[in-house]
Parts: sequence; structure tokens; C-alpha cells
Amino acid sequence: MTKRDTRTDLITAGMQLFASQGYNATGIDAVLKRTGVPKGSFYHFFSSKEEFGLAVIEAFAGRFLARLDIFLSDETSTPLNRLRIFMERGVAQLAEHQCTVGCLIGDLGQELAASNERLRGRLDEILFSWRERFAVCIREAQQAGELPQSYDPHVIAGFILSGWEGAVLSAKVMKSTQPVQDFLDTIFATVLTKR
Repeated sequence: MTKRDTRTDLITAGMQLFASQGYNATGIDAVLKRTGVPKGSFYHFFSSKEEFGLAVIEAFAGRFLARLDIFLSDETSTPLNRLRIFMERGVAQLAEHQCTVGCLIGDLGQELAASNERLRGRLDEILFSWRERFAVCIREAQQAGELPQSYDPHVIAGFILSGWEGAVLSAKVMKSTQPVQDFLDTIFATVLTKR
């Protein structure tokens, strides 16, 4: 019999619950019920719901960043193709979940930006790190002659990230991948192209 990793179980449950109902609507009791963990064990790992929220955010961000790095550093594809493959995988994941689960960082950012400065600040740092990864890939696309040299990689990266997050939100509201597919098709036909 394998030893249970209670902290990981709690964080995984938190990710699922935050994704489906948000941070504010998720009580600690719901996390405990989902995991079968006693309250004392929860407080052994986390001093508060906010600490738990930070742990969930860190876990999700770490997984996402690892996946992003795999896609964007794949030297078997051109830089622009790496971005396209990454986004196409995002469209596929939305479809797999019937557009009920989007980007946890984006969702929490919308929910918490005005109400929890500590969590908002961490979410901002995470989005900044993603934008930096996109900017590196865009710079590589410029060096490969796939994009105009006149582009500011950080501006384009921010535009992509903002547009993507907005399209994911629309996909969840509409229960359709069409907004993200439209975003992907449009950005590669207009911005992410050598003119």
C-alpha cells in the first residue's frame, strides 16, 4: 500500500473546486469532504484558506509553466508553429471539458483582483512569467524571419495572452470552443504572420 500524500490531495481537490466554482464559493469543508481529510490535517499544512489558495495557485502555475516550456522550447518546430501547437492543444482541452474549465489563473484573476491583494499580486507575477515565455518565442520567430523585426516581443506577447484569456472566458460563457478557434485563426492570419 502506498502512503497517501495528503497535501497533494488537498491541493488537487482545491484546483478542481476552484476551477468549477471559484475561490470564494469553495469552503474548506468542501475540500475536506472531497478528500476525506480531517480538518486538523488541513491546518497542519495550511494556516488559512489564503495560504491554501496560494498553494493551489503555485501548483497549477507550476504544471502550466512546465507544459508551456515543453511546447515553446520544442526545436523540432518553428517558433510560430510552437505557439500554434500550444494554442491548438488549449482548444482541444477546452473541448475535452465541454468548455466548463478554462484557465484557473485567469478565472482567479477575474474573481480576486479587487478583493485579495496578496493573491492578485501572485497571479500577476504568474501571468508576467507566461508573457515572458511568449516574448522569447516571438523573438525567436523574428530571428527566424517569421515575424517583422518592428514588433516589440513583449507587447505582442501581452496581446496574445490577453486575447487568449478573453477568448477562453468567452468559450466558457458560450459553451463553445468557437471564440478560441476564432482568436487562433485571426491572430495567425493577421498578427503572427510575416507581412
